[in-house]
Amino acid sequence: MIIADTGLWLALANRADRHHQAALSAMAGLREGLVTTWPVLTETCHLLLSRLGVPAQLAFLRGVRNGACTVFQLGDGHLPRIEELMQHHADLPMDLADASLVVLAEEMGSGRILSTDQRDFHTYRWKNRRPFRNLLLT
Repeated sequence: MIIADTGLWLALANRADRHHQAALSAMAGLREGLVTTWPVLTETCHLLLSRLGVPAQLAFLRGVRNGACTVFQLGDGHLPRIEELMQHHADLPMDLADASLVVLAEEMGSGRILSTDQRDFHTYRWKNRRPFRNLLLT
């Protein structure tokens, strides 16, 4: 499974996004499924609604419902690690969606991600030392 960040979903939905073509190419070349988290879904819906309107938000949700990705279930046991990550990266700062993806990488044992966020996912480390490998912006 490959981790999907908010930027991927936004780039796919918006033809004017500078990463739109890269996102389409990445999706066309996928040989495995995508996985994301509820905080990423929430962030994506919020940004789609504010930037592209209700139809874009609903189309995204239909895609998720129809299997565009798997949604990793964060539990109460993940909260201490999320808090630790957000505190450690307070200078960026790290938001809940990004922290949830670091936790997801740690749970999966893989940091392969599709993201338009070069700065943050170049900085973040899963398991405190392993870098993410951004397959969207390689």
